[in-house]
Amino acid sequence: MKSIKTYLLAFSLLSSFYSFSQYTEVINSNRPGVSLSAFSVGTNVVQFEVGPYLLNENHNPLNREDKSYGVDFAVRYGFLFPQLEVSVGGAFQSTKRNYTNIPNSEETYSNFKSLTAGVKYLVYDPYKNSGEEQPSLYSWKANHSFKWKHLIPAVSVYAGINYDTSDNPYTAAGVEGISPRVLIASQNNFSSGWVYVMNFMLDRIGTDQQDFSYVLTLTKSIFDQWAVFGEFQGISSDFYADNLIRFGGAYLWTRNFQLDTALTFNTKDTPAVFGVTLGASYRLDFHKDKEEKDGTSAEEELERRENKARGKSKNKRQKEDTNFDDDGI
Repeated sequence: MKSIKTYLLAFSLLSSFYSFSQYTEVINSNRPGVSLSAFSVGTNVVQFEVGPYLLNENHNPLNREDKSYGVDFAVRYGFLFPQLEVSVGGAFQSTKRNYTNIPNSEETYSNFKSLTAGVKYLVYDPYKNSGEEQPSLYSWKANHSFKWKHLIPAVSVYAGINYDTSDNPYTAAGVEGISPRVLIASQNNFSSGWVYVMNFMLDRIGTDQQDFSYVLTLTKSIFDQWAVFGEFQGISSDFYADNLIRFGGAYLWTRNFQLDTALTFNTKDTPAVFGVTLGASYRLDFHKDKEEKDGTSAEEELERRENKARGKSKNKRQKEDTNFDDDGI
């Protein structure tokens, strides 16, 4: 019978390998927050992320109330290199606006709040060579304790283009056509399932609605299928400024399918914001690991140990047979 230590070694080696590669065994979604992960979905993986939402915005000084519903979406694809990802994403929204001090003032409009295509590339991965440090087979504390090196984040850069239609009610006057977007994303994967992501973005560069925003997201996995998160987003421009707070959770239905929900609110009245979203993420997984027979993979290590054990068992049987024959029976 194979020893428990052999299984533990195989599990530990496999866990290390998959934890520090771009591709993961289960779906890795940016939802339900709005920040972008520093890592890609993995080569030959197509991922769909979508979430319908309800949004109320009450602007007390202007006596204005906006009730909206919409859907945000993203399609992500990893190709060529593990570090590279291309994506298309945005949000389409329909709004009913009322001025509370003016009778029969209702108006309705719809359009894309955002529509963007871009490329993200991982420029620094501190976990790339972490497989050299094997986890302890004897100490749970050693595997889950805080390590200072975890403070060094993975870093990626993103460059994309926005497309805004003319007379868009969700943008500043005169903003239309194509404009650039750039973003820097960092990610720390701490022990015990904690992940911290930071985004810093400059959007619609060169237009009358040039936004600077940042997003701070902290996620904690609970058991094998549940995760919760909290998020803070700051937005600053001449057209719109806000500080938004989000929290919610996600449930891993299968290795390729995730459900999520989140609440969004702020602490001011220009306007006061409250939103609810329900979403889902699904991936088509065509990823295949490159087979490298360099003698260092978990499978090869396990195979070596099993062959060694079989060899010892065979030699022992041969020795016993020889002793049996020497007795002359």
